[in-house]
Amino acid sequence: MANGTNTTLQGFRSFISQEVERLPPQERRAVVSALEQLFEGLQDRASQSDTTDFPDLIGFGTEAADVAVGDIPQLRADFDDAVTVTQLDATSKLYFLYQHERMGVFRVLNILRRMFHEGRIRVHRGPGARKLYLIEKWQPLRYGPRDRLAAYKRVFNYGRAPRPAGAIVNVNFHYQLVALMSALAQYYRDITIGEVIRGSQDIENRPYGTQATIIRIATDLRYALDRASYGNIVALAHESSLYLKELLELFDMPDIKKAFDANNKWDVVEQVLNRSVVGGARELSQRAKMAEAGREVLQWAAHANLATNRDPAAFQIDTQRAGAHAEAWIAAYRMTDEGRRFPGVGQNLRWAVGLPDRDARLHVA
Repeated sequence: MANGTNTTLQGFRSFISQEVERLPPQERRAVVSALEQLFEGLQDRASQSDTTDFPDLIGFGTEAADVAVGDIPQLRADFDDAVTVTQLDATSKLYFLYQHERMGVFRVLNILRRMFHEGRIRVHRGPGARKLYLIEKWQPLRYGPRDRLAAYKRVFNYGRAPRPAGAIVNVNFHYQLVALMSALAQYYRDITIGEVIRGSQDIENRPYGTQATIIRIATDLRYALDRASYGNIVALAHESSLYLKELLELFDMPDIKKAFDANNKWDVVEQVLNRSVVGGARELSQRAKMAEAGREVLQWAAHANLATNRDPAAFQIDTQRAGAHAEAWIAAYRMTDEGRRFPGVGQNLRWAVGLPDRDARLHVA
């Protein structure tokens, strides 16, 4: 882009900005959004007609370039978009699998197989017995428990499995996840407060919730998940998800439920764990909700438009579903053993953005 062209575009932008201030607020937002897209397109097209070549600039070309009057290169900031969506989708499935691993669903299958083999469960020719026999016969999983534990360690830094040698381990995942959940929850709590104070649902300006905080945390989380999910994570998450679906269907078979006097598959899981595992079934309700809500938020982060200059109204609509799941995740997380030390949404968010405790207390509204 030539210097003269750049000066003309910036002057035109300043003139339009002064004129836009005279418009009503609702019309102003639409006009500003359209003008920003127009200016970005003009800058891109102007940058494609560069006449100054790099060899000329450094003195190896046929002509010597004058830096003062040369063209201005338009460099595109695309680092935040350089992620693989399929890998991010796989990590959301893997998080769902991890929570079911913590619930003991995969362990229940091993217990049922052993009880079926030893004759300690009164099933023999029903649909559940047939499915249990087929699972035991064919051993469908290519990736077993050890592979799943290694994947949880790589992508989430969860569990006690040894770190794979030479692999990237996402050591900050849980901190970033809790920070994102807190930012989403605080954003919609502040919107609710703003609606009450202003007496209307029509918020003309940016709400009290900090949009930039959500975008920054979600972008960092997305980048860290992308760089830690290479290798077999996509195949493992897909295969293990299908396997988990088969297990849950097995637990819901009528003869399996009858053997444990259960009404549904989750009663089967609870009964088997209570009878066979030290400590019994724990945190089933909390882990089930964390699995659902965590998967939804991670999928939102994978596909969301995290541009810094997003329109606040569009951003609010886009994140509404994720905000509801974030609140549900936090409510369930606070009832788990590790989540009981959770300091609360406001305090955790101030800590996440780097505000010291003393200053955080001074900034409490």
